[in-house]
Amino acid sequence: MSKTALLDTVRLPQDLRALEEGELPRLADELRSELIDAVSVTGGHLGAGLGVVELTVALHYVFDTPRDKLIWDVGHQCYPHKILTGRRDRIRSLRQADGLSGFTSRAESEYDPFGAAHSSTSISAGLGYAVARDMAGEDWRVVSVIGDGAMSAGMAYEAMNNAGASGSKLIVVLNDNDMSIAPPVGAMSGHLSRIISSKSFHSVRSVGKQLSRRFPGRLKSAAERFDEYARGLITGGTLFEELGFFYVGPVDGHDLSQLVPVLRNVRDLERQGPVLVHVVTQKGKGYTPAEESADKYHGVVKFDVVTGKQAKPKPQAPSYTGVFAQALIGEAERDEKIVAVTAAMPSGTGLDKFGSRFPERCFDVGIAEQHAVTFCAGLACEGYRPFATIYSTFLQRAYDQVVHDVAIQKLPVRFAIDRAGLVGADGVTHQGSYDISYLACLPGFVLMAAADEAELMHMVATQAALDEGPSALRFPRGEGRGVDLPERGQVLEIGKGRVLREGTKIAILSYGARLGEALEAAETLASKGLSTTVADARFAKPLDHDLLRRLASEHEVLITLEEGAVGGFATQVMQQLATEGLLDSGQLKLRPLCLPDRFIDHGKPAEQLAWAGLTADDIAATALRALGYNDAPGRERPATA
Repeated sequence: MSKTALLDTVRLPQDLRALEEGELPRLADELRSELIDAVSVTGGHLGAGLGVVELTVALHYVFDTPRDKLIWDVGHQCYPHKILTGRRDRIRSLRQADGLSGFTSRAESEYDPFGAAHSSTSISAGLGYAVARDMAGEDWRVVSVIGDGAMSAGMAYEAMNNAGASGSKLIVVLNDNDMSIAPPVGAMSGHLSRIISSKSFHSVRSVGKQLSRRFPGRLKSAAERFDEYARGLITGGTLFEELGFFYVGPVDGHDLSQLVPVLRNVRDLERQGPVLVHVVTQKGKGYTPAEESADKYHGVVKFDVVTGKQAKPKPQAPSYTGVFAQALIGEAERDEKIVAVTAAMPSGTGLDKFGSRFPERCFDVGIAEQHAVTFCAGLACEGYRPFATIYSTFLQRAYDQVVHDVAIQKLPVRFAIDRAGLVGADGVTHQGSYDISYLACLPGFVLMAAADEAELMHMVATQAALDEGPSALRFPRGEGRGVDLPERGQVLEIGKGRVLREGTKIAILSYGARLGEALEAAETLASKGLSTTVADARFAKPLDHDLLRRLASEHEVLITLEEGAVGGFATQVMQQLATEGLLDSGQLKLRPLCLPDRFIDHGKPAEQLAWAGLTADDIAATALRALGYNDAPGRERPATA
C-alpha cells in the first residue's frame, strides 16, 4: 500500500474539499512526508514548508481556490501548496532548468495569483486584488499569508495601514513561526479564537458598538477602548486593531481542529474591512533534523531523509562570502570605527562570523533594507565606517535611500554586494543582475568588482580606507577561484585596473568574476594564432582611462565582459571611448558581453552562464566573429525566462 494513499487521491484542491474533515490530519502527515522526500532529491527551502503543512491544507479546504485568491508571501513556504495544486508530478523538478520555480509564479499556475520571492508584498498585492474585486462587484475572497519575519518590513505596515482605511474585505494570515509576538498557545487560546471569530461573538460585539454610539462622549469612548483593550489583553491584537484590522488569534497552526473552524468563521464573517488571523507554527515541524537545526533547515541541498545529513560537496576553494567576512573582521580588528549592517541575512552574508567577533558592532535590522541603508548613513555622519552588507537583489529595495540618503550627501557608506551576478536555483527573482547599472549612474560612487578572492580582500581594505564618499563592492555567490590569499588586503589605487596577459590583436576587458573565462578564452584564441590581451578593470567607476585608451588604440577588437545587465560596465566604457573620440576612426571593433536583455530563470550556474553567452567559448567565438571568421561557433540563446 502506498505511504501516501490519501494524498494520491488529491490532485487539486477540489479533491481535498471532498474529504471528510476528520481525514485532514492524515492528509497533512502524508503531505509532510512527500515534501521531505521531494526536497531531499532537489534541495530547496524545507523548514518553512514543513511549518505550514496544516495551514496549507486548511486554507485550501476552507477557501474556494483558485476562485478565492491565496497569496503567499516570499514563497519559501509554497512547496506544500504546489503539491496540492496539480504540480505534485513535477515537484521533483523544483529549481531545476525547465522545472518548477522555488517560489510562486503566475506563469506556472492559476493557483499562484501573485509571484513572490522577495518578502513582505502579500498584503499589498492582496489589497489590490480585494479593491479590484469590489470595483467589479464580485464576491470572491482574498487571503494573504505573511510570516512574522516579513512583518519587520515597512511595506507590510504601509499595506496594513492602507487596508485598514480602505474598508475592503481582506483576510491576512500571520504565520508566526518564531514566537516573536505571542506566548505559546494551547487549548484555552484556541477556544478563545474560535469564539472571537464566530458570528455570535461578532454579532454581540456589533450590538455593543451600536449601543456605545448612543452613550455620551466620555462613556462612548471608554466603551470602545474597553472592547479593544479587553481583546488586546486576551490575544495581543491591539496593534492590529489600531491599524483597522479585526484580530483573531493566536491559533495553533498545527491543530486542524482549531484551524479549520477559525478559518471557516473568518471566511463567513459578514463584516467589511480586513481581518488578521494570527497562526503560530513551528518551522521545520515534523522532521526531527529540521526541528533541531539552528536554521530549521531553511535552505538545504540534497539530503538523506533518514539521517538528515546534507550532501554538501567538499569545497575546492573558500567561498567569496567567507573570504569577505574574514577580510572585514581583519579590518575591524585594526579599526574600531568599522561596523557591519545586514538586513535579515547574517549567515548568508557572513556577518554571523563578524557578529561573533564584534557583537556590539554588528547589526541585523530585519527585513528592512531601506532602514539599513539610512541607518548606515546616520552612522557615517558620525564618523563610523559602516559596511552595508546586502545581496544585490535585495539592495534594489532600498534604491531611493541609496540615492537620497547616501549619494547626494556624499556619505562614505560602504556597500558590500553579495550574490552579484547569476545565482543558480534561486532563479529570476534573485539574480544579482542590476547593481552595476543602478549604481553606476549615481555621481560620486566608486564601484569595484572582485575577479577572485584575493582581489576581494584588497577591495575590502580599499573600502575601509575610502572616506571621501560612497563605494560599492560586488562579488558572486559560491566558491572562489582557488588563488593564494594574502595575509591582509592591500589598498588599491582608485580607478586603476591591471593587465594579466599581454597581446596585440584582441583585448578582453573583464569586470568582476568572469576573469577566469576571459583567460581561458585567450588561450583558445592563442591556439588559433590570435594574440590576446586580458585586463581586469577592477573599477567600473572611475574607469582606468589610460588602460582603456591603450586597449582601444593598440588592438583590433575590444571585448568588455561583465556578469550584469545591459546598461552597466560596457555602457561606462562606451561612453568614455565616445567622449574621447576613440570610436571615430571606425577601426576598433567593440563587442560588449553582458547578461542578455531578458530575465534568466532557475538552473545550475553553468547552465545559466551558457544561456547568458558568457562562457569562455562564447567569448572566443565573439572575438572570432568580430574578425570575420564567419564559421566561428556560436550558441543560440534559449528563451528561458
